[in-house]
Amino acid sequence: MPRLSEDMKRAVAIFMSATIIFSILAYVAVTPRPEEQFFQIYVLGESRMAERYYPDNNTNIPVGRLVKWYLGTTNFMGSVQYIVIKVKLANSTTKAPDDVNYLPSPEPVVWELERVLVDNETWEFPFTWVIGEIGQNGNMTYATVLCYAVLDGIVEVGSGKVSALNGHNFRIIFELWTFDPATEDLIFGWRAGEGRRVAWLQMWFNATKPLTS
Repeated sequence: MPRLSEDMKRAVAIFMSATIIFSILAYVAVTPRPEEQFFQIYVLGESRMAERYYPDNNTNIPVGRLVKWYLGTTNFMGSVQYIVIKVKLANSTTKAPDDVNYLPSPEPVVWELERVLVDNETWEFPFTWVIGEIGQNGNMTYATVLCYAVLDGIVEVGSGKVSALNGHNFRIIFELWTFDPATEDLIFGWRAGEGRRVAWLQMWFNATKPLTS
């Protein structure tokens, strides 16, 4: 059986390499890239836009003044998802949620809302809150915050109490939790493939005494 010359061997090797490279390029070209799996969470102002978050654009909120936002989340996970939005009250010294270690804020939950979302579905609803009362203990101001929303014709209500130095730098934290099939429990954030992600928001305000006529 005749042997291939060195030139013929090199030609065959080049042909095979070119064939492999072409096959890889063709596979990449026709194979769709896996879509990123994630959730979006957002807060809009009273005009349902990213503006006018506070009455008169003033973060100093007097007792009894209603503040209306629109809270929303969108499911881009590629499947049906069970989600929970947890609302917490905090101040400037409270630990915020930890994006690196996937830890929620240690503050207690004052309100939570749950929903089942299909893929690409957005759940948006009006979120209204008001400072019911404030109290003073030295230089610490204590504020009781009430929040509510009308969902499917039902009024959902939550409330909590938090303190801040001189009534400044209160914050409302919104955390997105999901049901994790692996643990059969709720987790802060969500699993996407081999990774883990979280989503949360915070809105700041100051508490002041009621307006006088």
